[in-house]
Amino acid sequence: MSKQPRKPRIVKLKEKQTDSSSAKNRIQQGKTARKPKAHTDMSVVIRQNEEMIDQLEVPPSHPVKTGFSWGKLFLGALAGLVSLGIWLAIDQLIRDLFERQTWLGWSAVAFAVLLGLALFGILLREIWGISRLNTIAGIRNKAMAVQSGERPGGGENVVKELESIYFSRADLANSRAGFADDRGAIFDNDDLIILFEKKYMAPLDETAKKLVMQSAKRVSVVTAISPRAIVDIVYVLMENTRLIRRISNLYGGKPGALGFWKLTRNVLGHLAVTGTIAAGDSLIQQLVGHGIAARLSAKLGEGIVNGLLTARIGLAAIDQARPLEFKSLPRPGISEFFTELSRSVSNSGN
Repeated sequence: MSKQPRKPRIVKLKEKQTDSSSAKNRIQQGKTARKPKAHTDMSVVIRQNEEMIDQLEVPPSHPVKTGFSWGKLFLGALAGLVSLGIWLAIDQLIRDLFERQTWLGWSAVAFAVLLGLALFGILLREIWGISRLNTIAGIRNKAMAVQSGERPGGGENVVKELESIYFSRADLANSRAGFADDRGAIFDNDDLIILFEKKYMAPLDETAKKLVMQSAKRVSVVTAISPRAIVDIVYVLMENTRLIRRISNLYGGKPGALGFWKLTRNVLGHLAVTGTIAAGDSLIQQLVGHGIAARLSAKLGEGIVNGLLTARIGLAAIDQARPLEFKSLPRPGISEFFTELSRSVSNSGN
């Protein structure tokens, strides 16, 4: 005899407490869930992205080789032709004024003389500025040759050339006194250059790092709060230009317009040749994407990016303007600016 099929019935299972129900119970019990909170501890950001920050470091500069250039010849010839054309136009103007009124002609002659004197003064300043930059670059190359053993016995001459640059600096009076006290105990040429670096370059390096930090902070804050991209571009360009000039003046370069153009070209050329620009942009994007933009707003992250770019240009300018290579003193790195930039931008965004 076959068994009767079992009739269907409802089986009530014991309901498991879900996350939503448990949260509801906690709310009912007066224990609310923790609100989501962005993590803005920049020390954690640095530890998590330490390797990427290290890759942003600007490599040390190498000796600058100067020589014949077709571009320089072209620009020099073009400048000469333009100058001749301008002077011929002035000469014709003076002749025309003499034909009209004698006093107008003599007035034009007086203005032409003043123009010539001003032009002569500007040329002297530019020649002196370029010569000063070349002198510093030459001293750097000589010091590197002495320290590498290529020019034994040349340390004394290098130090004399360096002292001729800084002997009248009032802000280095303590450095001169300290160097004079310890100089008698140094007999090795390499050690003499190292002593000069410790006594003279240490205070200048500290001031240079402060200048880089201040410029990077200003760029970061302005970029973070400015409403227009064109404002960012103009301000970053102006700030980087001023930073390069101030660093050059600090180390004794004091370039004019042409000298400043040459120095800026060397700074950007150094970043381009070493691949720091291309590699740095990619790494900064990763750094901001992984470490900052995920914790701060996109605008604040953009401010930190521009600040880091300014700091990298400042570090490259220090390498180009400094008369000695970093040997006994630590070379400043991009990681020294990251924490302070993050803090200043975060405060400006609050």
